[in-house]
Amino acid sequence: MGEALIKGMLLSRSFSPEQLRASDKVPGRRKYISETYKIKVFKKNAEVVRNSDIIILAVKPQNLDEALKEVREGLTRDKLLISILAGITVGRLQGLLKRGARVIRTMPNAPALVQEGATVIYRGDKATEEDLQVAGRIFDSVGRTVVLQDESLMDAVTGLSGSGPAYVFIILEALSDGGVKMGLPREVATNLAVQTIAGAAKLARESRKHPGELKDMITSPGGTTIVGIKKLEEGGLRASLIEAVESATLRSKELSKGGKK
Repeated sequence: MGEALIKGMLLSRSFSPEQLRASDKVPGRRKYISETYKIKVFKKNAEVVRNSDIIILAVKPQNLDEALKEVREGLTRDKLLISILAGITVGRLQGLLKRGARVIRTMPNAPALVQEGATVIYRGDKATEEDLQVAGRIFDSVGRTVVLQDESLMDAVTGLSGSGPAYVFIILEALSDGGVKMGLPREVATNLAVQTIAGAAKLARESRKHPGELKDMITSPGGTTIVGIKKLEEGGLRASLIEAVESATLRSKELSKGGKK
């Protein structure tokens, strides 16, 4: 995700290579990032913090304590910390930092890798409105952003947009399998399924119509679509997706409270 943000910020021209810095412990990754994106890459996180005004914390949640211990002294009040760590609250981050730390919590998802991500942003109480705008500018470069006023809803975000791409991939695979069952070559079936989902999503976004209304546009009386929908309802697709979001949300709550990984 860190690389996705670098790529997005540069492609959108929101930031120049001279403005970006990164760190990585792996020499091969440092070389790759430096050569690919023409930005400065450091071995130590503390070097990035020392030379930056805005720090994006893009480590695994289990590495949080180690990462912040290394950079805590450098994270003064004049620096903004943006976290993309799932399940890690603003309160926990502020508890590991100096008093008055400016923190913004975000939850991007996998399509950010192709600049089609959905990112939810929550502003900590010490962060400013300008900080929020900066975070929006960064994550707008990899998709679309939504500002959340209630941090407790971040678990629902994880259950929906965080885990959601995996649900869509399962639907995509199933549509392709259905085409193959009916005689289509695998490549043709997969390409049709991918474009069908991509096109439907774009239509929903740009038409601003309710999904039910869009469904009805395609469903003619006694036609092929209605019998297909009947089978989906018999199989419990709608209920299963609702329950998937609910289950993933509850699991996110468990992890944010220190539950078993």
